[in-house]
Amino acid sequence: MRSLSIDIETFSPVNLAKAGVYKYANHPAFQILLFSYAIDNGKVQTVDLAFGEQLPAEILRALDDPAVVKWAFNAAFERTCLSAYLGRRLDPARWKCSMVWAATLGLPLSLKNVGKVLNLDSQKMSEGKDLIKYFCVPDKYGHQRLPSSDPDGWKLFKMYNARDVEVETAIRHKLANFPVPDYVWEQYEVDQRINDRGIRIDTTLTANAITIDEEHRAQALARAHKLTGLDNPASPLQLQEWLNQHGCPIESMAKESVDDALVSASGEVKEALELRQELSRSSVAKYRKMMDATCTDQRAHGLLQFYGANRTGRWAGRLVQVQNLPRNYLPDLAEARALVRDGNSEVLEMLYPSVPDTLSQLIRTAFIPSEGCRFIVADYSAIEARVLAWLAGEETTLAAFQNGEDLYCATASAMFVVPVEKHGVNSELRQKGKIAVLACGYNGSVGALKAMGALKMGLAKDELQPIVDAWRAANPHIVQFWHEVDNAATRAISTSRPVTLGNLVFEKKSGMLFITLPSSRRLAYVQPGIGVNRFGGTSITYWGQGVARKWQKLETYGGKLVENIVQATARDLLAEAITRIENAGHQIVMHIHDEVVIDEPINSGTTVTGICALMNQLPKWSTGLPIDAAGYECSFYQKD
Repeated sequence: MRSLSIDIETFSPVNLAKAGVYKYANHPAFQILLFSYAIDNGKVQTVDLAFGEQLPAEILRALDDPAVVKWAFNAAFERTCLSAYLGRRLDPARWKCSMVWAATLGLPLSLKNVGKVLNLDSQKMSEGKDLIKYFCVPDKYGHQRLPSSDPDGWKLFKMYNARDVEVETAIRHKLANFPVPDYVWEQYEVDQRINDRGIRIDTTLTANAITIDEEHRAQALARAHKLTGLDNPASPLQLQEWLNQHGCPIESMAKESVDDALVSASGEVKEALELRQELSRSSVAKYRKMMDATCTDQRAHGLLQFYGANRTGRWAGRLVQVQNLPRNYLPDLAEARALVRDGNSEVLEMLYPSVPDTLSQLIRTAFIPSEGCRFIVADYSAIEARVLAWLAGEETTLAAFQNGEDLYCATASAMFVVPVEKHGVNSELRQKGKIAVLACGYNGSVGALKAMGALKMGLAKDELQPIVDAWRAANPHIVQFWHEVDNAATRAISTSRPVTLGNLVFEKKSGMLFITLPSSRRLAYVQPGIGVNRFGGTSITYWGQGVARKWQKLETYGGKLVENIVQATARDLLAEAITRIENAGHQIVMHIHDEVVIDEPINSGTTVTGICALMNQLPKWSTGLPIDAAGYECSFYQKD
C-alpha cells in the first residue's frame, strides 16, 4: 500500500463551525459514523462504524505507517477526528490535503466547488447537506438520530460518503500535472503540528470580560432609556429620530456620523451619542469565540488555516480570527488586565473612560503561555515595503533599510526633498510619508489614501493627489515595476510563451497563468484572458472566487499583481522562518501576519536575540533582501 484516500462522516453535539474540529472531536459523545477509503486509488470501500463494523487491521496499520501517504480533502478534519477516535494523536507526517493542493492552483476551498470548476465526471452528491444535518447534528431535543430511524436515508448517506472519496481522488488525478512542491508539504506538516499544539487561553479573564461587558451594557442601556425615554434606545432608527427632534440632525447612526456629531454636541444629546458609541462597540465577540474554541486542555486549537488565502498562499485566521486582533495602547495594560481578571468592574469603570474599549484592548492578553513558559514574540519590520523595494530594485529605499533609517522619514524626505526626522526637523512630514507608503505601493491613489484614513489623520482633500504624485516621483522603479508586471502577464497570456522579469517568471500553461516567485513557489490564475475594463482600457482577467465566494470572472492589473507577488514572497519568508524555528526545537503556538509567538520555557536560555537571528537568516533565493526582525518577551500576548 502506497496511498490511502479517506473520507469520514461524524456526529458530535458540538457546533463544528463555532468551536472547530478539535473541540468537536473532543466531546465525549463524538462518533465516527462512516469511514470510506480507497487503497492506491482502487475501489472505494465503506466501513459502517455506526452499525458496529470495525476498521480493517491493514487500515489501522496504514494510519500509523509513515510509508503510506494519507489523502483527504481538508485532511486536518479527518486526521483530528481519527486521532480522537483512536485515542492517540496521529502524526501529521505523510498526511496530505487535496484542498491545499486545489488552493495552490487558485481553486475553491470546498470539495463541491472544486469538482464543479474542474468539470469532473464524478461530482459530490447534492443530497449530502440534508443527510449531514439529519445524521450528524443533534435534533432539536439534543438527541442523535440513529441509522435505523431512516434506513433509506442511511443507505444514501453511505453512497454519499463513498462518493466523496471518488471526487477527492478524481481531483488529484486532474491536478497531477501541477504537483505541490515537497517543501510546501513540509510547511503544511509544521502547520498541523502548531495547530495540534494550540495556544493556552486565560479562561478566567475571558469569562470575567464577558460578564463585565454584559453588566456595563445593561447599565448603559438603562441610562439611555432613562435619558431618551425610548422603548429601545439601542435601535439606530429610534435614536436617530430622537436626535433629530432634539436639534441634532444626523444622516445615520454609523460610527463616522456619530463621531462627527459629537464634535459640536452638548448636554443630553452629547451623552446620548456617547452612550450610542458604548453600546455599538463589539468588545467581547472574540472572548466568546475563545470560549467556544477552548478545549478541555484549556487551549484553543486550529486557529490558522494553511493556504487559507489561496491567491497568495498566506494563512487565514479561523474561529477567533487572530489575524485582526485589536491593538493595545494602554500604558497600564497589566493593571487593567488584573482588574478584569479579578472581576473588579467598579474600579475598572472608575479608572478607564470606556469599559468596552478597555476590554477590546485586553483581547490579546487572553492568550497566555503554558505553565512554566513565557512568550517570545518576534516579527519582521515593514516586510512588505522591504520586499517591494527589493523586487523593484528601488535602491534609495533599500539603502534606507540597510542603513537602519526610519522608512517613513526616508520616504517623506525623498517626496519633499528636505531632511525629515521622527522627532526633529520637519517631523510633521513623517505622517505623510507613512500614509503614502501604506497606500501607494500597489498603484494606490487618492482612494487608497482615503481608505487608509488619510482624512481622519488631518490631511486635507487637496493634499491627497500631490502626496500620490510625490510618492510616485520618489519611487520611480516601483512605478515602473507595476507596468512591467502588467506587461509581462499580458504578454504571457497573449503569446503562451514564458516571460522573465528579474527573478519572476510569467507563463500560461494548461489554462493557467503561473507566476513563479523567487522562492520557486508559483501563484496561479485560472483561465486567464485579456479583456476591456470599465474605463475602456485593456485588462487582465481570470476566474476565481468573488463576492459571496461565487466562482466568476475577475479583473486584475499590474498593481494588484504586484501586491499578490509581494505578499506571497513575504509569506514565503515567514513560512521558512517558522520551519527553521520549529526545527531548532522551539514551539510556535501562533503567528499573525509576519509575527511569530513562541511558547518558551522560562529557564531555557533562549533569548529574543536568538529567535530574531533565526528569523533573519536569509533563504538562498532572497540574497540582498534587507529583512529585519525584532521582538520582545511577555507573560501574556500583547503588542509591544
